[in-house]
Amino acid sequence: MTRAELLADDPIWLILIKVVVLLLLGPIMTMFMIIWERKVVARMQQRPGPNRVGPNGWLQSVADAIKLPFKEQIIPVSADRKVYWLAPIISTIPAILAFSVIPFGPQVSIFGEQTVLQLVDLPVGALLILACSSMGVYGIVLAGWSSGSPYPLLGGLRSAAQVISYEIAMGLSIVAVVLYAGSLSTGDIVDAQHGLWFAIALVPSFVIYVISMVGETNRAPFDLPEAESELVGGFHTEYSSMKFALFFLAEYVNMVIVSAFAATMFLGGYAAPWPISLINDNYFNSGWWPLLWFFAKMLLFLFLYIWLRGTLPRLRYDQFMRLGWKTLVPANLVWIVAVVAIRAFRNEGINTQQALLFGGLLLLLVIGVALLMPDRKVRDEDEDAVPVTGGGYPVPPLDLEIPGKAKRRPARTRGRRERSRVGAGSGSPSDDKGTD
Repeated sequence: MTRAELLADDPIWLILIKVVVLLLLGPIMTMFMIIWERKVVARMQQRPGPNRVGPNGWLQSVADAIKLPFKEQIIPVSADRKVYWLAPIISTIPAILAFSVIPFGPQVSIFGEQTVLQLVDLPVGALLILACSSMGVYGIVLAGWSSGSPYPLLGGLRSAAQVISYEIAMGLSIVAVVLYAGSLSTGDIVDAQHGLWFAIALVPSFVIYVISMVGETNRAPFDLPEAESELVGGFHTEYSSMKFALFFLAEYVNMVIVSAFAATMFLGGYAAPWPISLINDNYFNSGWWPLLWFFAKMLLFLFLYIWLRGTLPRLRYDQFMRLGWKTLVPANLVWIVAVVAIRAFRNEGINTQQALLFGGLLLLLVIGVALLMPDRKVRDEDEDAVPVTGGGYPVPPLDLEIPGKAKRRPARTRGRRERSRVGAGSGSPSDDKGTD
């Protein structure tokens, strides 16, 4: 039986077990990620980190989860209450729904029932994950608008910019994967990587996806919607108690989703890694072993999130937009054209040498056209102009002289000068009488 037939044959009790496990997976991974991130960043910064609550501090996330719902709820007077309450829910629910199409493992037996470690296998599963990951950012936009405060509004506007720019880059990055796999089903994409992972065969797509997934989830160095140093707290400045906890949950669940999606699309999903798969391919790629390989690959991407947060500073807004629109999107389009050309050459029977010769000639043609183009004329800059940095922000000159403090005149001198100025005017009443 195929994967879809096995899933369609699942009884109701097995479907309910899968649903409950997937609903609990998001909060459990969030609690693990919070404490793991604190410990890893503390190790990077040579400090203890959480070590008081529970054994070695591993119950710190449990303490935070108990504390947040009991904190006071403060709602701004100027807030749109309906949208203000709805925004955290919009951010959280789509993130958990995306787990339904992730293949966690192959065919297994659960209480004697043969099934697949997946809830549903849709023909457009990859598009569903992209849609769910982008829906969470709309919750951030609505939270910033409904708070009735300037700082959350700026965070929401930045989030809207991230949706437009980095969602396009992320969507384009999986086009080459879909072309090679011949399907949008996540299960079929995993099966297509048995010989070679797409992270090796499609390196540009893999690199662009990794950069885009960091921008999509609002994580450092792309955490502009919640920049504490600029916007106090960004979109969640006016949120507290359980509603703030839902935003926190949505952020980490989105991280887990895009990491699981990256492992599915580029690292072979639940297939055993290369050295282990050579030992006994049938044993380590069957049963419950693949579940271990899948979570190991997913944790690798989650560790990358933590590594970036502990090492890189936050980008400026103009740098963020330039990277998305002028680097990732054009590079994606060029790479897609190259992949389509390579596959067309293979279908036409053109060998590798002929394809390389054609590509070399095309590259020489592009270089020749670039050399024949006239140089851009550089305008003579005004000597008094303020120098401009690369980001377009003017900076004061290095030899700027600050004027000294102006000396204050005595009060008697100022009053005498003002009286003499009024007396010298041509419209005074005394002058009119004398003239008459």
